[in-house]
Order: sequence, then structure tokens, then C-alpha cells
Amino acid sequence: MSSVLLLLLVFVFDLIAFGLAVAAEQRRTTVSLSLSVVFTSSLIQSSTVIAPTFLWQVVRESRDSSYCVYEKDIATGLGIGSFLVLLASQLFIMVASRCLCCGRALTPSRSRSWAIVLFITTWVFFFIAEVCLLAGSVRNAYHTKYRVYFGNTAPSCRSLRKGVFGAGAAFVVLTGIVSELYYVTLSRAKDFGAPRDPGIRMNSL
Repeated sequence: MSSVLLLLLVFVFDLIAFGLAVAAEQRRTTVSLSLSVVFTSSLIQSSTVIAPTFLWQVVRESRDSSYCVYEKDIATGLGIGSFLVLLASQLFIMVASRCLCCGRALTPSRSRSWAIVLFITTWVFFFIAEVCLLAGSVRNAYHTKYRVYFGNTAPSCRSLRKGVFGAGAAFVVLTGIVSELYYVTLSRAKDFGAPRDPGIRMNSL
């Protein structure tokens, strides 16, 4: 019964992580290049030859400038949330299974071999998913904040490419499926090597 509750809890956590990753992909920060005109005023001193008076005139100069305009950043929080929820799900599985490294040695069997393969696979998928989510969140949070004036190179309005959070969501699903298969296979491997009750054996004799 405890195994069923654990698998159900891990499934819920993976589902939440997947939903947050998909939402982050849909709410990625978009950027647009905006143009503006900046006016500056200066005073120029001038004098005439006939009269020793000074005239002051205002000269207005304008410079075209461009800068990056970013929408409200929501995807970063969603990506970090997905990262943390998936991490919690992976920790639940590893603590419950004792990370395959602790506990008594398993009896050689097909279930044990599959458990080892699935253990390595789930960590690979988990690592890729976490890298996609973390890198996407960091990149999405980066905003270009400088202004470039007319005649210079246009500002680099950097933004997150499409598909980073989507890739993270895909690997969240793969991590969830493989981690649960790993836990079920490991449980079978433990049951296969479990010692039987000697009292039952004596009664049968």
C-alpha cells in the first residue's frame, strides 16, 4: 500500500512539474525593439561686431535611439517552480529505493539488471530536464538594459529561444515514467531475493 501511495505522489509531482514547464514555454518573455527621439538643449554665446552685447540662443539637437522592450517576466518563476517540483519527485523515489546503493545486495536476476539500467536512465533524463529548466529560467530572466543611439549597431535584444522549456517538459515526462518503472522493477528484484519463512518450509515437510 505504501508503494502505491509513493507512486501516486510521484505521479502528482511529475504532473505538476510538467504543467509548470508547459506554462513557462507558453509564457516566455517576448521582446521588441523600440525607437525614440531624444532632444537636448544647449546655450551658445554669440556677439556682434557693432555692439558689444551678447546674445544667447538655444540650439535643439535630436538623436534617434533604440532600446529593447520586454514583456512581463512570468516564465522564469514557472521554470524555477518546475525545477524544484521535479527535484522533489526524484528525491522521493531515491530515498524510498535507497538509491540502489544502500541496503542489502540484490540477488542476480533479470529484474535487478533492468533496475540498474532504469536507475542510470532516470538520472540521465532527470539531469537533462533540470538543465533545460534552469538554463531556460536564467536566460528568460536576462534583459538587455542599455540604449543604442542612431548610427551605432542596433542593441542585441536577447531572449529565450522557443523550445527550451518544451524540451524540459518532455524530459520531465520521460523522467517520471522511467523513475516509476525503476521503483517497480527494484521492488520485484528485492522480492525475488527475499528469504522465505523457514517455519513454512518445516510445516511443508
